[in-house]
Amino acid sequence: MSLTWHYSALTVAGQLQRGQTQGPDEAHVVAYLRRSGLTPVRVTAQSERGRLAGLHISFTLRRTGLRRSQVADITRELALMLGAGLDLDRALRFLIETLPETGRAGLRARTVLIELRDAMRNGGSFATALATRSDSFTPLYINLVKAGEAGGALGEALDRLATLMERERKLTISIQSALIYPAILVVASIGSVVLLLTGVLPQFVPLFAEAGAQLPFLTRCVIAAGDFLTRWGLGLLLGCLAAMFMLRALLAQPAFRLRFDQTLLRLPVVGALSRNIMAARLTRTLGTLLQNGVSLLSALKISEDVIGNRAGAGAVAAAALVAREGGGLSRPLESTGLFPPRAIHLMRLGEETAQLGPLCLRAAELHEDAVRVDLQRLVALLVPAITVVMGAVVAGIVSALLLAMLGLNDLAH
Repeated sequence: MSLTWHYSALTVAGQLQRGQTQGPDEAHVVAYLRRSGLTPVRVTAQSERGRLAGLHISFTLRRTGLRRSQVADITRELALMLGAGLDLDRALRFLIETLPETGRAGLRARTVLIELRDAMRNGGSFATALATRSDSFTPLYINLVKAGEAGGALGEALDRLATLMERERKLTISIQSALIYPAILVVASIGSVVLLLTGVLPQFVPLFAEAGAQLPFLTRCVIAAGDFLTRWGLGLLLGCLAAMFMLRALLAQPAFRLRFDQTLLRLPVVGALSRNIMAARLTRTLGTLLQNGVSLLSALKISEDVIGNRAGAGAVAAAALVAREGGGLSRPLESTGLFPPRAIHLMRLGEETAQLGPLCLRAAELHEDAVRVDLQRLVALLVPAITVVMGAVVAGIVSALLLAMLGLNDLAH
């Protein structure tokens, strides 16, 4: 079935062009646009029956972007090849030839690299080519490459980018790895409680009913909880899922997300961890950008997007306004009270010695280490707390059964 496709695409000159064409599927239309010398940005299809249903089927190239791990690997390989003396065109060609032609990830990477190479061969810079694939490359990435090209040090810029992305990946993996065991423990504990209440407990209820004795209060509570889970367990699960989706939708609202992030920073242990994560991301990004020749104000603007906390991003934006007026960076950040004193101290020292970039990178290393320590402390608190709470719940259920059984035994005698 042929569909009418509406598209937006970039011309070789970098201008946005909109139009429509006919085609059986998205891949056919994308291939046609590329043969026409255009770089597709958005492709939207509507069937002829769409006017009856009022429904549109939308496909965007954002879904075909590279994963961050792929971008980090490609960046590291490009940095190594440029450092070995290869020019960028040959380095891209080598990467394209070595990537697998099968598999979704390999094909996606090949497609992106071919587009970058073709855009450069048509006279564009590497940074301009990267900007056409904003689904894969962040403003931070593009600005670092632009600064590297302007300073004739693209290899060094890519090397710093690779280091930045690898550090960020390690930080993310550290956080995820630390939380895996507590999460498994919570799931296993909840599963055990549900099994006891809905699987084991019902086996004893008929026995208690036949005895006709007054059951202990704890036993009656446990039986009521088991009955509730048996009757409404599915509804409760669906309600929890709905609450999770609602929370996710609320977090997409700027005002709610800001209040949520502010509350997060006030929590014990978690607040300290969040502050160190913010400081590590800010100083790592800021230091890398400054070392690559990006201006302080541009670096601060880019850094807002990588902090991961709306309250912290707002503090950086406010500090940028003060810095624009010549008021420095460390003092306005310190006045917010959101960043660790050690990060502020090293920034101030960097401003005084004109070594802000290197000292920001040093601060990043210190706070990345602090994040690992905070994670260990958090896990050390979570695991015993979860064990004690769930152990108490299981002990309560078992005690309720034992009390009832002992009561029946007394009646028998």
